[in-house]
Amino acid sequence: LGYVTAGLSVDGEDWVAGVTGNEIVSNVLDGRALGRDHDAGNVILLHDGGGNRAHTVAILGRLIDSLRAKGDTIVSLGTLAGLPPEVVMPKVTGGGSFTRLVELLMFGLVSVIEVGFYYIFYIAIWLAMARLAVILALAAVQRFHRRRVVASYVPAVSVVIPAYREEAVIVPTVKSLLAQEYAGPLEILVVDDGSPDDTLGAAQRAFGDDSRVRILTKPNGGKASALNFGIAQASGDIIVALDADTLFDSDSVTQLVAPLADPHVGAVAGNAKVGNRINMITRMQALEYVTSQNLDRRAFALLDCIMVVPGAIGAWRKSLVTEVGGFSNDTLAEDQDLTLSIGRRGYRVAYADRAIAWTEAPDTVSALVKQRFRWAFGTLQCAWKHRDLLFRMRAGTLGFVALPNVWIFQLFFSFIAPAADLVFAGSLFGVLLMFREHNTTYAIDSLSKIVLWYGIFIAVDWAASTLAFLMEPSEDRRLTWLVFLQRFVYRQIMYFVVLRSFVAALRGGLVGWGKLERKATVGVRTA
Repeated sequence: LGYVTAGLSVDGEDWVAGVTGNEIVSNVLDGRALGRDHDAGNVILLHDGGGNRAHTVAILGRLIDSLRAKGDTIVSLGTLAGLPPEVVMPKVTGGGSFTRLVELLMFGLVSVIEVGFYYIFYIAIWLAMARLAVILALAAVQRFHRRRVVASYVPAVSVVIPAYREEAVIVPTVKSLLAQEYAGPLEILVVDDGSPDDTLGAAQRAFGDDSRVRILTKPNGGKASALNFGIAQASGDIIVALDADTLFDSDSVTQLVAPLADPHVGAVAGNAKVGNRINMITRMQALEYVTSQNLDRRAFALLDCIMVVPGAIGAWRKSLVTEVGGFSNDTLAEDQDLTLSIGRRGYRVAYADRAIAWTEAPDTVSALVKQRFRWAFGTLQCAWKHRDLLFRMRAGTLGFVALPNVWIFQLFFSFIAPAADLVFAGSLFGVLLMFREHNTTYAIDSLSKIVLWYGIFIAVDWAASTLAFLMEPSEDRRLTWLVFLQRFVYRQIMYFVVLRSFVAALRGGLVGWGKLERKATVGVRTA
């Protein structure tokens, strides 16, 4: 016996056929809607659409009892087809047992991986959403409830510029510093780190006769050694460090130094911006910089756990820098290393959002990968070097917020993110197979769910970036629309960089600095 339902699916509250469970039982019993055929026998097909089968199970008891009450007999598929049991269910032979074991193990492994990915992604999504909500709230509070700064605080400041192969950019960088409207004593130290090009000559020709500029030279030893050499020669109480490709706004030093009036502040991070927005690569970096500065850095400033004073613009209390031994060569992120060394001594790191520096961002994919690999590897080195601060009461928010944020969201999330993209690609491939094997209805339904979820992710990204740009009214809000391209192009580059840094760390080999070619494409873009 049995009844052919022609693919009728019992799934969820609403039956695909548009009828209730009781109506299905009635239709099966009278046979009119489902083509009852007592002579040939029939098959009842319920719930072949996947999903929650609770409603299907709930209807089976009534359906079976009703069929038997009508005098029908329920048999196996083999009996209905007139096939003997040994044909329908042949015995497994010796070789077949081994094959079956291998298949079970393989399918079991695939199932475990699938379930594992599901829960990892599920937890990761909720963690990321919760983090974003908290970051947005903290950033908004920091933006509109600033700590009071003492504008009259004008200590002696020494600006140190480490320079290696900076012939193309050193002159405009120093000129932007000479144009500073700072009321206190200000000296500029250019430290040529054994450049093979004409960096030293260009600086000497342009500023050799200017008493405000001191031009120093030393054998090549790296950025950290150049900074330490300049700091040892500096006469100011405050050290302002910047990269040689960076231009300051006219009040950047004033804004940068002001928070140091508070004796509990050991360093100040400025607001670095991309100054060469000349192609899609640099514009996406500009979007990233503005979003990061106005969300993460503001939030961590409010919590007193900023992890890095950027090399492009930062101020340091000289006595503290000397106390911790200066910039270290232990990592490729010497600025982050020094920031953590100061933070672990109980000093605050402030954020001066109005101290703006315009830096030259990489304008090719290869240059971008080189720079970000150094950043990612350096961050990994710093997180490992200062791992003793993790979840330590003496470290405060630095150990309970900032370092866990690095390990979970900057490193681990970036490590597993490519798997999410592969799942997305696999889902699209699955939709294609479904379209070929089944019909358009199933494929469109699956595709709509995939598009909906990714649409939500992109919409959240765009909303967060828009809020970040609203915190800086002078910024170009048109950049926020690059979020849609950024998710499917730019972020894949960042994932590759983080994966590469993990591989390099596991291999344990030495990693070089990776000097970028300067092109002097930065222009001050003040509002």
